[in-house]
Amino acid sequence: MAWIVIVIAGLFEVAMAYSLKMSNGFSVPLPSFGFLIFAFLSFALLAMGLRSLEIGTAYAVWTGIGAVGTATLGMLFLGDDVSFLKVASILLIVAGIVGLNLAGGGH
Repeated sequence: MAWIVIVIAGLFEVAMAYSLKMSNGFSVPLPSFGFLIFAFLSFALLAMGLRSLEIGTAYAVWTGIGAVGTATLGMLFLGDDVSFLKVASILLIVAGIVGLNLAGGGH
């Protein structure tokens, strides 16, 4: 159950980053408000997950979902450049998270 909470927290982190981009430096009210809501939800769920998970692995998964999700969202929908190096780097982040879990960081 804790891992599901961490994954949802990571998805809220992606929504938080997208809202931050859409807020145009907090000058657009609705995405600015969305940023605050998504940030609160993301951190609250992370805190809940950390009750029963190791901090290093749980934080890496949360951050990894945010980084991979946000980078992918940017490339697919926001016109960010796509390159072999970016895609390979995203895959390395995923491999690192899997490696941490295989090393015994997950319960």
